[in-house]
Amino acid sequence: MDIVEILPRLHLLRFAVGQAYLWRDGDELTLVDSGARGAGAPVVDAITSLGGDPARLRRIVLTHFHEDHADGAGELAAATGAEVLAHRLDAPVVLGELPGPPPVFEDWERPLHAAAAARLPHGEPVRPAEVTGLSGGDTVDFGGGARVLHVPGHTHGSIALHLPRHGVLFTGDTVAASPVDGAVMPGVFNLDRSETLASFHRLAALDTEVACFGHGDPVTARAGAVLREAAQRHPVRG
Repeated sequence: MDIVEILPRLHLLRFAVGQAYLWRDGDELTLVDSGARGAGAPVVDAITSLGGDPARLRRIVLTHFHEDHADGAGELAAATGAEVLAHRLDAPVVLGELPGPPPVFEDWERPLHAAAAARLPHGEPVRPAEVTGLSGGDTVDFGGGARVLHVPGHTHGSIALHLPRHGVLFTGDTVAASPVDGAVMPGVFNLDRSETLASFHRLAALDTEVACFGHGDPVTARAGAVLREAAQRHPVRG
């Protein structure tokens, strides 16, 4: 796992597939997404290597239920005592109470998905004992007040987190950066691409300086302008 400093209080934790973000308020920590099954111990080691105390991980906020973002949450919660939070529509999938609906693939997405799935660990993840359900408009107590934005399309319960005080946006998989050229683009493997595009445009309208994606390198300056430029290349249709 790679550890990349984005801001003094914000680090990207990059896994074989996907990534998570560690935010620090003083000595209190918040993790946005958790990585896949087996990510618990590497994340604990990363916190320690950054001079943090894993016992000060207060919360794990999941942007959606997909395994590369949520399947490490149970291990981490058990190891640290952190609260797990997800949108109320995705929480039953994170808990293992309901199956997650599969994406509706564009033809060109199928080989990409197969390649990513082959790199993920197999087996049943450790499920969190409980998940706090979120709704759009809620505020999570980190980063001076993280606004929860319901951005359906990638999954029914996909969320983004906006930290207005710091100009930081966590988009989950509603937005991605291309691994080829870094171009900002709508996320792939969606339940409803038209909904994803509408959510993308809502995020692009925000005043943000730093944008952190579920896949690909973050934008660390003028993120709002970069997102708006990308939104123009991907108009909402119909």
